[in-house]
Amino acid sequence: MPRILPQRQSRVMFLFKLLARLPLPLLHGIGIVLGWLIYWAPGRHSARLRNNLFDSGLCTPGRDCRRLLRRAIGEAGKAVIELFPVWLRPYDKVVKLVKGTSGWEHIDAARAAGKGIILIGPHIGCFEMINLYYASLHPFTAMYKPPRNPFLDTLMLAGRQRGQATLVPTDLSGVRAQLAALKRHEAIGILPDQVATGGDGVWAPFFGRPAYTPTLVASLQRKTGAAAFFIAAERLSWGRGYHLHVFPLDAPLPEDKTAAAVRINQGVEAVVRHFPAQYLWSYNRHKRPGGAPDPYDPTDA
Repeated sequence: MPRILPQRQSRVMFLFKLLARLPLPLLHGIGIVLGWLIYWAPGRHSARLRNNLFDSGLCTPGRDCRRLLRRAIGEAGKAVIELFPVWLRPYDKVVKLVKGTSGWEHIDAARAAGKGIILIGPHIGCFEMINLYYASLHPFTAMYKPPRNPFLDTLMLAGRQRGQATLVPTDLSGVRAQLAALKRHEAIGILPDQVATGGDGVWAPFFGRPAYTPTLVASLQRKTGAAAFFIAAERLSWGRGYHLHVFPLDAPLPEDKTAAAVRINQGVEAVVRHFPAQYLWSYNRHKRPGGAPDPYDPTDA
C-alpha cells in the first residue's frame, strides 16, 4: 500500500468508511471484480495462485480445476474488500455478521474444564472474524506484525483490537504474552499456515510439497495443557455473512517438532478441503526463508 501523506489520511479514511457502510452483498460483488483485476495484473500473484491450487490435488485437471480457479479468484477479491466493513463498522454490527457456529460447544466444554484455548485459524474465508467474534465473548490474545505503512498499521490496529482482543508483537515478548494468557485459561489465536522465520520452524509436507511450518502451537500446548482447535470463518454466499466452524484436535500434538508440524499441516489440509475456493492460494507457502535449511538436502541442517 503506498504511503499516504498526513493531510490526505482523513479523506482516505472518509472514503473507506463510506465503503464500509455498503451492503455486504454489494461489497462481495465488487470483490469478485477486484479479484479478477488483481489476477490479471502484472506480477507473480496469478501464477502462484494457479500453481498452488492445481498442485494441491483438490481438483481434476480440466474443467474441474478451471471452475475451482474461477471461484478462488472471486473469493480472493472478496477477502480484500470485506476488510472495510469488518474493520470499520461499529463492533456490535461486525459481530452480528456471524450468522452461526458449528462445534463451538467443544470450546465451551474446554473452558468449563479450566483449560486455555488455542484457536488455529488458517487463511480461509474471513479469518479476521475469528478473533473479533471470540473477543466479543471472552479475552483473546493474538500476535501482530505491524505493516511498514503507518496509516495501514493504525487502520489494522483499530479494526482488530476491539472487544476483549489484545494484540502482541511477533517476538519473544509476544510468545510470553500468549503463554501467560493460556495459563490464565484464556484464548489465543495462531495462524498455522504462515511461513516460519528461519530457525523457528521445520519442514513438513503441505499438500505434497515442503512448507516451512511454525512450531509454536505444540510448544504452547505442551507447557500449558491447553485445548487446541482448528477454526475457519466460512464466507457465506450472496453476502449473507459468515459461519464459524470449529474442529477439535483429537489428541495432543506430539513433542517432536517435525511430527507436530506434520499433524498441524494435515489438520490445515483437512479444513481447506471443506472450503477449497476460500483458501488463500496466492500466499507463497512453500518459499524457503533466510536461515532455513534446504528441504531437499538432508545434510543441510
